Amino acid sequence: MSDATLHSATQDPDDFAVQIADSIESFIVATTEVARGDEPDSAVPFLLLEVSQLLLAGGRLGAHEDIVPEERYETDTGPDLDVDDLRERFARLLDPVDVFSEVFDPYEPRKAPVPFRISDNLADIVTDLRHGLAHYRAGRTTEALWWWQFSYFSNWGPTASATLRALQSLVSHVRLDQPLQELDGLDTDEDLPEDDLAEEAGRVMAEEIAAPLGLRRAPAPR
Repeated sequence: MSDATLHSATQDPDDFAVQIADSIESFIVATTEVARGDEPDSAVPFLLLEVSQLLLAGGRLGAHEDIVPEERYETDTGPDLDVDDLRERFARLLDPVDVFSEVFDPYEPRKAPVPFRISDNLADIVTDLRHGLAHYRAGRTTEALWWWQFSYFSNWGPTASATLRALQSLVSHVRLDQPLQELDGLDTDEDLPEDDLAEEAGRVMAEEIAAPLGLRRAPAPR
């Protein structure tokens, strides 16, 4: 699809750029709605679904041949929109389970888990996606696709993957009636080795977070 026909009423809904842009815009709209906190009972399952769907779009970008922008230098999109409010809303919404641990690069040997926050990750993902969306809405389709593909590899792809693992693990702990371990006192500003992460772990029963976050335990096996 050429930039000239980007906003045409006859644009092909099967076009790659249109599908990627629709997926990204849908994620931004949906997660922003979740962050409002109007339906906290469904927050975690809904985020699990939305991040999963976003990573499908990311996988398509990752499998696509390298997208090369038409201009040598990226066109200025202006200042990125502030996501601090979004970050803070998610932090409050996810408060007993916001912090999780993650090995950033599984192919880099002997790396200890690093603490992250789901709220930080979601805000960072939205920032990357909005940047590309600014190009797309201005009619710079190739530049938008280039940015989304580049930042998928360099930032939002790994960040979304880590977030998905955290959300999936959280749902699994509750559905399988396995108590969660809380990284009590751990903060993402700290750089703790693996042994210290284990020492920080405390007990938080699933019942304390299941209902407020929209999770239900699986029935006990017979």
